[in-house]
Amino acid sequence: MKIKGRIHNKLIILITSMCLTYSSFSFPTSWAFALSIQDEKEMGEEFLVQIRKHFEFADDDFANKFFNDLGHYLIRPMDPKYFPFNFYIIKSNDLNAFAAPGGHVFFFSGLIENMDSIDELASVICHEIGHVSARHIAQRIEQNKKITIATLAGVLAGILIGGPAAGAIITGSQAAGIQAQLNYSRDDERQADQLGFKYTKLSGFDPHGMISTLQKLESGRWGPHRIPAYLLTHPTGPERMANLDSLLSDYVPGPPKREVARFRALFPIFKTILRAKCLDPDYAERLFNLELKKNPGASLPHFGLGIVHMKKSEISEAIRHLEKALEGYPRAIPIMTSLGEAYQLSGQDKEAIRVLKKALDLDYGNMPTLYLLGISYENLDQYENAIHIFERLASDTPVKNEVYYHLGISYGRQNRLMLAHYNFGLYFKKIGQIKNAKFHFRKAEDLSRNNPALQKKIRQAMEEKS
Repeated sequence: MKIKGRIHNKLIILITSMCLTYSSFSFPTSWAFALSIQDEKEMGEEFLVQIRKHFEFADDDFANKFFNDLGHYLIRPMDPKYFPFNFYIIKSNDLNAFAAPGGHVFFFSGLIENMDSIDELASVICHEIGHVSARHIAQRIEQNKKITIATLAGVLAGILIGGPAAGAIITGSQAAGIQAQLNYSRDDERQADQLGFKYTKLSGFDPHGMISTLQKLESGRWGPHRIPAYLLTHPTGPERMANLDSLLSDYVPGPPKREVARFRALFPIFKTILRAKCLDPDYAERLFNLELKKNPGASLPHFGLGIVHMKKSEISEAIRHLEKALEGYPRAIPIMTSLGEAYQLSGQDKEAIRVLKKALDLDYGNMPTLYLLGISYENLDQYENAIHIFERLASDTPVKNEVYYHLGISYGRQNRLMLAHYNFGLYFKKIGQIKNAKFHFRKAEDLSRNNPALQKKIRQAMEEKS
């Protein structure tokens, strides 16, 4: 009962803090933090669970790695860093982004789709990082014990998400009443702009990207009934735009940075992948074909069409477009990996291995490529090669659940049943099928009576929480 009470109070504190964060009332900057770093970390994890219940996240290894690499590059100038930052792409056409408690930063794919440059993306990420860096959540805390836990979760999500989606998440008249009173404070927005400008400039990107993004969002091209959710939770107005102009008036670009050049080169590929995987497939196909009509020699539309046709299980068409894309970008690992996957899906595993090995020659640490290579070896009954790759993947973190499954298959085909059952046990445990996990762990335990080291690992795996 004490544990439940503690969680209840923490959630209450978080929601109330969010309410105060976005109220028009401004506390002095010397106001003491009422929320500890550890409490905010825990609340951030609780919030992430709630967001995952309501939204689908972008499912692409390259896109997620690119976005996280960019985010972690942008926080380098931040000092101190209170939290281990994590960056997420939500699969949604809404124009929104927000920073949650504990260093979790969320961008909707629709907002990224409408950005024309990586400078715009970097500037908005840095603005959200600014909110986290200034600990605007922790500065506005006061307890309120009249709200239920269910209401708290809805209000928290609604505060940060805004727009039409917020109404679907917030439940109860009391919650709606609280939500109606919430706004970002001008002081918080001003400080986040200042910090965002600083981080963008120090990172080597152009901070003009922030103002160009806001100008696009305010341009009204979305229609009178579709105000971007980002503007509902991050209002601009003449004063804020004037402050941004003032910050930019003395801006002088620094020397070019190698990391920035790398991100610039990969940004078009990143956007192509998000468009192909997050938009409706038929709509994305029309957009890519329109790009090819305007520029028949372009390679990236072929890459996008290859991904779209794979989603639609039109594998021959996918291969044709991906091969065409690779002609224009012969060293692009995401294109090679997608082509390898398409060959694999068509049963051409030898061709898949050829392309995937070329990709690994450029980056042997590329885990998605290694995983696909392991699958093709398994398909060709080359189990020793498959095991070598899957064991390497299992030694790194985070481990894809399916790695354990394929280790179980490959060891089983070699009649190494002890290791097969052990890895099947790990796989079923990871996906929450505890009954199946226990069955395989017990089989592995019975078969490993002369292997104390493995028996110890099996017992640890059975005792540890998922």
